Amino acid sequence: MAHSQQSGKFIERFAGWVIIQWGWRAALIAFVSGAVSALAMAPFDLFPVLFVTLPILVWLIDGSTGPVDAGFFRRLWPAVKIGWIFGFGYFLAGLWWLGMAFLVDGEEFILLLPFAVVALPAGLALFWALGAAIARIFWSDGWRRIVALAVGLSLVELLRGSILTGFPWNTIGYAAMPTPMLMQSASVIGVYGITPLALLVFSSPGIFAASSSIRPRRVRALLTIALLLTIAHVGFGAWRLSDATDKTVENVSIRIVQPGISQNEKWQEGKEMEIFNRYLTLSAKTSANGKSIGDVTHLIWPESAFPFLLTRNRAAIAAIAALLPSKTTLITGAMRAEPPTADQDYGNTFNSLFVINGDGEIIAAQDKVHLVPFGEYLPFQSQLEAIGLSQLTRLRGGFTPGFQRRNIELANAPAFVPLICYEVVFPGNVRGEGVTPGWIVNLTNDAWFGKTPGPYQHIRQALVRSVEEGLPLVRAANTGISVVGDSFGRIKNIMPLGTIGAIDSPLPVALQSTIFSRFGLLAYWLILLIFISSLTFGKRSGMPKLH
Repeated sequence: MAHSQQSGKFIERFAGWVIIQWGWRAALIAFVSGAVSALAMAPFDLFPVLFVTLPILVWLIDGSTGPVDAGFFRRLWPAVKIGWIFGFGYFLAGLWWLGMAFLVDGEEFILLLPFAVVALPAGLALFWALGAAIARIFWSDGWRRIVALAVGLSLVELLRGSILTGFPWNTIGYAAMPTPMLMQSASVIGVYGITPLALLVFSSPGIFAASSSIRPRRVRALLTIALLLTIAHVGFGAWRLSDATDKTVENVSIRIVQPGISQNEKWQEGKEMEIFNRYLTLSAKTSANGKSIGDVTHLIWPESAFPFLLTRNRAAIAAIAALLPSKTTLITGAMRAEPPTADQDYGNTFNSLFVINGDGEIIAAQDKVHLVPFGEYLPFQSQLEAIGLSQLTRLRGGFTPGFQRRNIELANAPAFVPLICYEVVFPGNVRGEGVTPGWIVNLTNDAWFGKTPGPYQHIRQALVRSVEEGLPLVRAANTGISVVGDSFGRIKNIMPLGTIGAIDSPLPVALQSTIFSRFGLLAYWLILLIFISSLTFGKRSGMPKLH
């Protein structure tokens, strides 16, 4: 008991020191705390750091008071600045690896490197600035300011994943899901639902700064709620996994090919057939457990596997037909092009997924619906091209988005959801139209980012989508990480980052459905309603006004 009291006093003294900081010292503390917070994400998964950094954010907002006689927005401004600086540190440290893509072609895109490394995190930090402002409106002494921060930041995290096509990368709720056991709550409330609860739990030590002005039992009440939420999160995961099945779909055998082609090698002139032959060789090779291509029902190649237009290369189609046994289906990424219409200078090009049967016939296709800004297209494409800019793929006019995602039916396996690259990172926007799917096929190419945290963050988000939807994940990545995961986010087979080869695996069975797959963001809004109601009740009970 004495030890816990001493710990509480130490936290109070530290909080008091943080609160009185201002100017460049407060800015430095906010930036460093935000940057350290990025360690909570994959591949580091050091989520305990948030028990320090998020309370520091609470205390910095405690000290970010504007002039009492100033207008409403001027009084909010100090909190806005703190929120932006903290967010800038978080996104800069968590997304610096995006700059690697601008170094693939050397000097051609070097001028855009500052945008990826600095400007994008600065723009994303505007959402956290807004979140801090929302929180400051409801701010008061005691536990309500912890709830206010959870409301403000979880609201803007949803906005960040939606506005301007959305970029929900590293949503803070992922910090609470580093292992399959801790992912299971996503099957009920999704990552967005976990986010406000995670913010409440991680920020809870911030209550100690105000403990002298509120009753100790209220401090204990908040910490008890945080503890109970943590126990429920862990306990539900353990319970759900205790009943998890290891069943697989009968008569389905998958082979994923990971060719390990570097991005600057992929489009080198004269290397087209060398690259294509690598796919053929890896696909046909007998595995360590004695499986041949004849034992494989579904062969999976990654995003944009061909450094040419497959539909215009008869020799390549003939080679695929020669490779595939009659019962084997190839699912592969490929570019698809349409000729220009009368009012176009060039036709539309799509980043697509093809399904090819044993006769070499393309029997199904799906165009990528959610394109990557600056990677596959430019905002204001024609205007920016006119001044000499282009997206990373250097495709005139950029890629054209697909109209609608549809699940793809197969004759010899359950239907699947086709997700290309980062389409898999959008919670609640996975299942396509049509027949009920039995698995997710995610084709990607993370070679742009080398051996950085990016590919690890990407696969973590893909696994959480699998848990949310109750669907097994089959992921083929050019340089890794390629996996077969079950509906509980457990990796059954894996090809690590930077390796070349192929993995064989059965297909795990899908769950009938999950609460999240049926109701989507409903739980998220219910949680926010409860949080906001507690703040509103507090105001009616005489909660101090913004000062």
